[in-house]
Amino acid sequence: MNRLLMTLGASTLILAACGGGESTSDSAGVSSAAPKVDGITDTEIILGSHNDLSGPVALLGTAINNGARMRIDEANAAGGIHGRKIRWVVEDSSYQVPKAVQAANKLVNRDKVFAIVLGMGTPMNNAVMGMLKEKGIPNLFAISGARSMVEPLNPLQFTGRGVYFDESKAIVRYFIEKMGATRPCVDYQDTDYGQEVLEGVEAQLEEMGMELATVAAHKPTDSEFTATILRLRNAGCDLVVLGNVHRDTILVLEAAKKLGWTDVAFVGGNATYSNALAQLPSGAAEGYHAFNHMATIYPEDDNSPAAAAWLERWTARFGSQPEYIALEGYRSADVVIKALEMAGPNPTRQSVVAALETMSDYTDIFGYRLSFSPEDHAGVFESTLSVIKDGRWHKMAESISY
Repeated sequence: MNRLLMTLGASTLILAACGGGESTSDSAGVSSAAPKVDGITDTEIILGSHNDLSGPVALLGTAINNGARMRIDEANAAGGIHGRKIRWVVEDSSYQVPKAVQAANKLVNRDKVFAIVLGMGTPMNNAVMGMLKEKGIPNLFAISGARSMVEPLNPLQFTGRGVYFDESKAIVRYFIEKMGATRPCVDYQDTDYGQEVLEGVEAQLEEMGMELATVAAHKPTDSEFTATILRLRNAGCDLVVLGNVHRDTILVLEAAKKLGWTDVAFVGGNATYSNALAQLPSGAAEGYHAFNHMATIYPEDDNSPAAAAWLERWTARFGSQPEYIALEGYRSADVVIKALEMAGPNPTRQSVVAALETMSDYTDIFGYRLSFSPEDHAGVFESTLSVIKDGRWHKMAESISY
């Protein structure tokens, strides 16, 4: 018996307990070759997403949606999946939990989606996770690096990005061992996300027998960071790990530039990696580092033929330099498409989950790897260090494993 069939048997037992709304018998109790599955019709496969298209991270939400739509359009143009076209239904959450819950309810109960793909935000995903699990609906490649996306193992959930906790540990280890940092510090926003960054830094320092020189915390709405920079500088920090997102990272870097503090390395994770940061008119982000599971590509880079062709198609269609998250959207849609193809002409949620669990060595067109198994749905196990120079991101090092 091959691995896919063995995994399918195990996954069917797990998912049956969650309730998938999928029937495999007719009214006489006879097994059917084509069970009725929500989101699967004779002509369509319906996939849904709740995403920020108008809120504080709409720049990233729009980019990842466009990346996914680009891959889906390619699949549909090639004839679809076993003769079915993919219908991509995206609801705007504005990065608000109530709107995300409303959007997920609409996608599940009205649109009858087969799966949720690329739902954005940690609190938003946490808020809808229980409902999706109860109804047996896969939650694929959520835009969140929280540990709650991977721990404990959820048989219906797969991720394709770095975990904040693991990335923070990798940041500390690299900058101490490779860059000679001796006075590590943290500045973080007082949220679940920021707390995970802090905990990752603390865990790595404990393993290395070191301690933080100081810690600074702030509210996500804070806009004045002069006192924060003075606190960090007075503590002699030579490495500051940021548990921030784009807005507060920009404000921190602007404050450091204004005070002339240059003998320090500011480093963040995927929540601070964006073209907007790299292109700050003040130049305050020059020299800023970020660990991320994927790196932005530019026309002048030494891209593979497949990546270069993708960049040309993106530019022709959208007329802009893509954010890294556009690559992630394209890659995530590609993985889902491959799993649907592997599941055969009559896919069920169980068979798609089983197919994903066999993808132990998937490599995307940009050169990044994913690995899944029945015991591990986390996918990503390494990140790349990049630095901002001359208004753009430059990769510094080979991928660093967690």
